[in-house]
Amino acid sequence: MSSMFSKFLSFFLIVLFTFGCKSNKEVAETPPATLPFTWDNATIYFMMTDRFNNGDPSNDYQHTKENPPAPLRGYMGGDIKGITQKINQGYFSDLGVNAIWMTPLVEQIIGSVDEGTGNSFGFHGYWTRDWTALDPKFGTGADLKEMIDAAHGKGIRILLDVVANHTGPVTDKDSQWPSEWVKTGPRCTYQSAETTINCTLVDNLPDIKTESDKAVELPPFLIEKWKSEGRYDKEVEELNKWFAETGLQRTPVNYILKWVVDFIKDYGVDGFRVDTVKHTEDFVWVTLWKEASKAFNDWKKENPDKKLDDAPFYMVGEVYNYFAGNGRMFDYGDKKVDFFKDAFSSLINFDFKGDAKNGYEEIFTKYDNLLHGELKGKSIVNYISSHDDGGPFDLMRKQPFESGTKLLLCPGGAQIYYGDESARDLSIEEANGDAKLRSFMNWDELRAMKQKNGYTVNDVLIHWQKIGNFRNDHPAIGAGKHQMVSESPYLFTRSWTAPNGASDKVLIGLDLPKGQMTLDVSSLAKDGETVKDVYGGTTSTVQNGKVTIDSMFDIVLLEKV
Repeated sequence: MSSMFSKFLSFFLIVLFTFGCKSNKEVAETPPATLPFTWDNATIYFMMTDRFNNGDPSNDYQHTKENPPAPLRGYMGGDIKGITQKINQGYFSDLGVNAIWMTPLVEQIIGSVDEGTGNSFGFHGYWTRDWTALDPKFGTGADLKEMIDAAHGKGIRILLDVVANHTGPVTDKDSQWPSEWVKTGPRCTYQSAETTINCTLVDNLPDIKTESDKAVELPPFLIEKWKSEGRYDKEVEELNKWFAETGLQRTPVNYILKWVVDFIKDYGVDGFRVDTVKHTEDFVWVTLWKEASKAFNDWKKENPDKKLDDAPFYMVGEVYNYFAGNGRMFDYGDKKVDFFKDAFSSLINFDFKGDAKNGYEEIFTKYDNLLHGELKGKSIVNYISSHDDGGPFDLMRKQPFESGTKLLLCPGGAQIYYGDESARDLSIEEANGDAKLRSFMNWDELRAMKQKNGYTVNDVLIHWQKIGNFRNDHPAIGAGKHQMVSESPYLFTRSWTAPNGASDKVLIGLDLPKGQMTLDVSSLAKDGETVKDVYGGTTSTVQNGKVTIDSMFDIVLLEKV
């Protein structure tokens, strides 16, 4: 494909998509406006806050020559305002995203550590210094409020990343948490529940004593910090109220739960993505779910003009190496735990990146059976790449179209890791370890319409946009029942009936011959009715149960007009 033709095709498809697909929201079997949102069909966009978009250069961290970061292990300037910019520009809406999850925004350690792969800073957000404050390098409370309001204005929900398992590393610039709050050993060996929970993930990463039932006082350094910031009395008053109302003991983890629940009370966030779930006792997450749900319901009552709908608070857990194929239970080796019970709405599914190597029907049937069988009433979030998974599907970005098709059309929730939709590089030569997965978002490649591996990144984005919007318009895709219609050509339906009685059904064809094709659509529409191929932008009238479609693509996304 010539560069000139590729650019023309990309421009043509952008125009076709932008102007040809907007009417989809008005022509589905049941108008999408009457189809309620369901987390079972969530399309969650996950970005590292510092690596997505720099909306406010004035808060950028300035690294020094005396203490430089290793490649991709320092701050690069992404912030909350940068996310808001892209919300307002419609980037997420154009992609069909209905939820955004960003790495933690709370205040990070000041210093840096050598992790064996070079000097590292807390750009990723998982090294907490103060759970009650936002990190100024990411933005302010006003910035967060503006972002959430902008997202809600476009029907997009916000998930905050919650870390209750550990603090940040000890450095010569950061105060230590008291021994009543944390332990510094032993190192986790993952042989049992005990050696996975009551241990540290790595050396010099103090582990919160989540198992403790003993009341503790506030850390002296935190008291001093709050006093210097003029908010000590307010924080203490709120803590007293929290413990009085909940009846919880003043244990280390219960302080932290109070601090993260405050983000619901103060900003109306819609859910939590919870980090390192298997490293903490399951009762912690039961408590968090209870208190978060109460806070969310209270916020909606107090802000009826701001709530999106009556969907419940959402919690998705990162139980590292939870494989959906094993059902509800996670096996520590000597103990099995059901993290779904009284806690999580959904878990991140570590199965999918391997399953993505299989054929479409094998993948879709597996997850249809699971979600309408053993996992019924709960859900999973599938992904092809992530910030700490060195074995993603399509590491070298040679199959970005197939990746989008399989991820976005699979039953269950979908997690787009920033740049999946634009083939951002996942193997940066100069970086080591998980830093390879954490380059800055490739906006420059999109602006330059960069070619790689025989495609342009813009063509990849358009593909993900088309399927993503179709998915967002049709909750049947993630939440509905899968049924293969024919093996050759490969056609299948997804059908869903919402709790409010609204119905949704679509017919999808994959790996089809390009050009003119006649398809049996009797499972979707009757003779005389009209169906639209959202991917190609054409409409057809059903005759004898069939339609004839002339398309330059090998995929059809059919809805009844």
